[in-house]
Amino acid sequence: MIDLSLVQARHLQLHAQGLLTAPARTATPASLRNCIRRMQLLQIDTIHVVARSPYLVLFSRLGDYPVQWLDQALARGHVFETWAHEACFAPVQDLPLHRSYNQARRQHWGLARAREGDAQKRGQLDRLLAHIEAGGPVKSSDFARTDGRSAGWWGWKDEKLWLEALFANGELMVARRDNFQRVYDLAHRVVPGLHALPMPPADQVHDLFVGQAIAALGVTQARWVHDYFRTKPRLKDADLDPLVADGRLLRVRVEGWDAPGYVHASHRRALAKAGREALVASHTSVLSPFDPLVWDRERVAAMFGFDYRIECYTPQERRVHGYFVLPVLDRGRLVARLDAKAHRAEGVFEVKALFMQAGVRPDETLVLAVAGAVQRCAEWHSTPVVRIGQTQPRRLAGALRQALRTMCRPKPVPKP
Repeated sequence: MIDLSLVQARHLQLHAQGLLTAPARTATPASLRNCIRRMQLLQIDTIHVVARSPYLVLFSRLGDYPVQWLDQALARGHVFETWAHEACFAPVQDLPLHRSYNQARRQHWGLARAREGDAQKRGQLDRLLAHIEAGGPVKSSDFARTDGRSAGWWGWKDEKLWLEALFANGELMVARRDNFQRVYDLAHRVVPGLHALPMPPADQVHDLFVGQAIAALGVTQARWVHDYFRTKPRLKDADLDPLVADGRLLRVRVEGWDAPGYVHASHRRALAKAGREALVASHTSVLSPFDPLVWDRERVAAMFGFDYRIECYTPQERRVHGYFVLPVLDRGRLVARLDAKAHRAEGVFEVKALFMQAGVRPDETLVLAVAGAVQRCAEWHSTPVVRIGQTQPRRLAGALRQALRTMCRPKPVPKP
């Protein structure tokens, strides 16, 4: 059994997630698809005070790229939307796996709600399907609201509920997104030949998802595996013994853990490099709250000592750090969190507040790295002017402003 320090384990996880080093090449549509394949899932969220989460997750790994590439990947059938960890994009190669598991095994509120609607509203669902069959793809906004209610969170009109039910049960798929609105069409029109695809048994898919989750995580405890694809039940070490015995998984000891860790055999070479400290973390980036690296609070606390809560769903008076709090990764550590807003019309990226992680000393190297990450993120948003608000410690604000001024200072033109 290989022994890893906690730092080595972090680096192995960052390597698996594509966050160990800065992108070596300019992003391409193919590298975007490979990035999603590497993560297995790309969670969807609609909040857009900064770029919506799936775009930001990709930026953290790819650097500057046009967000339209993700929309194009969906419209061209390279990825599809499914219920998994939550609502997610997934590689189209995994479509049969998700359809099989969602129909037979997955326990999720979105699917439960759809099954309830299917049982109670089958007549309306069939009429909606006939409407789409005859008239083509639809959006929820194509249907006028008639109940007089507001359209707040989850205040869905009937047609939206029915569309979501048909999407969840697999009769509809998301053909594309227009201004991030789902455009629904009949599943067999989105994926021609869908009904001919072999659907593996759900129990077999469960085992495949276990392996894919461990591969995506790089190194993990057994108890964290189920959360990645939201499979049931939570695993114990004994559940992974057969995978260790047949060589699909490697069992490791990690400093400070009271349970063994597991590494997918596909990471055997990276594990050896981590063990001899040859995986070196050099990447600094702002992360999404829904990044796979941080979406499991227990895991991120154990791996990085980072107690993280997504506060956008917390009442304002109970928020500690802000509305949409972005973790900051710096060379293998989660060093800070910031509350930001992109003022697109004014070209301003506002850092409302930035809180340094307890025990992290903001020396000059760290300040420059964080300032650079914020500036790159701001420029990708087309809001190149960065405005720094409150910081903790307070003196950090001045240091960040100075670092940003240095970065934005025009370079001297060489004399002829």
